[in-house]
Amino acid sequence: MKQAVVLGAYGFIGAACVRALQARGYAVRCAGRSERAARRAFPGLDWALFDFATADVGTWRKALSGADVVVNASGALQDGARDNLVAIHETAVARMSEALAGTDTRFVQISAAGVSSDASSSFFRTKARGDTLVMASRLDWIVLRPVLVLGPEAYGGTALLRASAALPLAGARIFSDAQIQTIHVEDLAEAVAECADGQRGSRFVADLTEDHGQSFLELTRTMRDWQGFPPWKITVPVPEPLVWGLGRVADMLGWLGWRSPLRTNALLPLNAGIHGDPDTWRQQGGRRIGPLAQTLDRLPATVQERSFARVYLALPLSILCLSLFWLLSGVIGVLSFNAATEVLTSAGYSAVFAGTAVLGGAVLDISLGLAVLWRRWCRSACLGMLAVSATYLASGTLLTPELWADPLGPLVKIFPAMMLALFVALLLEER
Repeated sequence: MKQAVVLGAYGFIGAACVRALQARGYAVRCAGRSERAARRAFPGLDWALFDFATADVGTWRKALSGADVVVNASGALQDGARDNLVAIHETAVARMSEALAGTDTRFVQISAAGVSSDASSSFFRTKARGDTLVMASRLDWIVLRPVLVLGPEAYGGTALLRASAALPLAGARIFSDAQIQTIHVEDLAEAVAECADGQRGSRFVADLTEDHGQSFLELTRTMRDWQGFPPWKITVPVPEPLVWGLGRVADMLGWLGWRSPLRTNALLPLNAGIHGDPDTWRQQGGRRIGPLAQTLDRLPATVQERSFARVYLALPLSILCLSLFWLLSGVIGVLSFNAATEVLTSAGYSAVFAGTAVLGGAVLDISLGLAVLWRRWCRSACLGMLAVSATYLASGTLLTPELWADPLGPLVKIFPAMMLALFVALLLEER
């Protein structure tokens, strides 16, 4: 049986490649760096789990040994707390090539349409340099460069596209002159499988794209119609400084572990357009890539699809709301120290106890408000908020039960805060 290794196999594109290769009779081994994501994606397959960015040649040689074909579907959008573009797109590719030197293994590199050494995006520049390393090697290589990939799974830019299409009341008009072409993820995976089988030759670079593109506004309108929402009555131009400002904020959040599709490396290609030339793929005997309308016909627009699109933008706003709520609660507790302690001392408790309770609660609130902003600790912070809120309810009922009758409802208002924390904890999924 033919052996294939898919790198980044639990990703959007990598998982589709695994399924396409299995359908052609390959025994597929997978490689990734997250055990949790790996077990969720393909629990029955053999996995090599290690950090691609730091793995040495010996680690790669072991992971790729015996493979008839290696598919590199790994990558990262932007430098951040969890990602290093040079390490992932260049260093890792160089070490893979060295590990495979002298073998007959076919190497299929999945890159991106529009990459070049002088591109405005560091994602495109590092991808281009990685492609150059592959093409300079003596491997049996193929480089495929897809345009915007759509599929049933919503992740990153495709999730943002769905959310943009589901905006209520009015559509957002941005990057009006940019043209965007698309491809169905299964068409991309099938192209990879054809290359793995040797049906398309060797040592060539090809864009994978539909023939014609559309503007970002046309694309979102088409997606909105597919989702089943009524057409927008108006569209509102979004000032570019605001768009780039949001991108900079998303970049900073990347250093807290958040992989936002609003980062500048995602916005730059949208601004320039995402397009490719299908001619080389056709010359290699590849079939025509279906247009956007055909892609959407193959994707069901269910109630789950619509619900996800509406909730997607609500999640970051909910995290921001939680952070501000807990931070302000702690800061106000410190600034209103005397008034806060008086509530307890007037109920008969000592000044020491009251001061300790108020300051301790303020420090805890501020800590949780900061922790929820860090991706690694966000879910734990939300669970902590639930636990602390329950403690506040219990202690408030025990120490100052009269607050239940307070017209401002300080204890009653804890319940919606708890539900918001639960909402965020339940929705924190990436793959």
